[in-house]
Amino acid sequence: MAPHPTSATPESAAAQRKTALVTGVGRLPGLGAGIARRLAADGWDLVLTYWQDYDTRMPWGVQPDDVERLTAELQAAGASVVAVPADFEDPRAVDRLMAEAAVRAGTVQGLVLSHAESVDSGILDTSVASFERHFAVNTRASWQLIAAFARQAPADGGAIVALTSDHTAFNLPYGASKGALDRIVIAAARELGPLGISANALNPGPVDTGWMDGQLREDLARRQPGGRLGTPADVAGTVAFLLSPEGRWVSGQLVKADGGFSA
Repeated sequence: MAPHPTSATPESAAAQRKTALVTGVGRLPGLGAGIARRLAADGWDLVLTYWQDYDTRMPWGVQPDDVERLTAELQAAGASVVAVPADFEDPRAVDRLMAEAAVRAGTVQGLVLSHAESVDSGILDTSVASFERHFAVNTRASWQLIAAFARQAPADGGAIVALTSDHTAFNLPYGASKGALDRIVIAAARELGPLGISANALNPGPVDTGWMDGQLREDLARRQPGGRLGTPADVAGTVAFLLSPEGRWVSGQLVKADGGFSA
C-alpha cells in the first residue's frame, strides 16, 4: 500500500534534516554540549569539534570519554553526529575540518561558534604568545569558519551564532579577541545577508560549566535578578531560535541572553 501523500517516508524525513556545525564541544557540562543537545532534540544533524589539549591547561582537566559519551547521547536522540578534533590555533585547521564535514555530513546550514581560548591575564601580565593564541583561536579561526561556512551554504542560506563575552579587565586577551569577533559578526550580517545568511553574536553572561569556585558561584548568583546562574540549556534555547526559520530575521545583533545580568 502506498504511503499517504502527507506521510513522510524515512528517506524524505532524512532529506528534511539540516546539519549544524558546533565548535567547542569537548565536555559534557559545557555550553557546546548543551547547544548540541537542544539542536539534536530539534531535529538537527551535527558536526562537532573539540580539542582536548586545551582542557589539559584548564582547571577541569581532560575528561577523555566525554566526546564519545555525548556522541552516543545525541545519536540516541536521533541525530547523525560527526565529531572532529580541531586545533584552531593552526591556520590550516578550518580547511581540514570543512573538507571532512563535506565528505561525512554534506552541506551545513547552521554554524555555532562556541569554542574559546580563555586564560585570564591583564594588561601587565599578558604574554605575547598568549595574546596571539587568543586571537588565533577566538578571532582568526572564527572568521575562517564564517567564510568557509558561507562558501558552502545552500541556496536558501543559513544562520551563524557566535558566543561572545563582555569580559575586559584582567581577562584582556580573551575579552579583546571576543570584541574583535563581535565586529566580524556584524560584517558577516551585512556582507552575507544577500546570500540568505543571518549572523548574530550571543552573550550568555556567566554560566557555570565547571570553571567557577563556590565563592564566585555564590557572588554571581546574587547579582542575577532571578537569583540563579544560567545553564547551558538556557543558552541553547536562544541559539536554537536564532538558527530556526523564525529567528533568521534577527541578524547583525549582539543578543544578551543572560537572565538580566547585564541590566
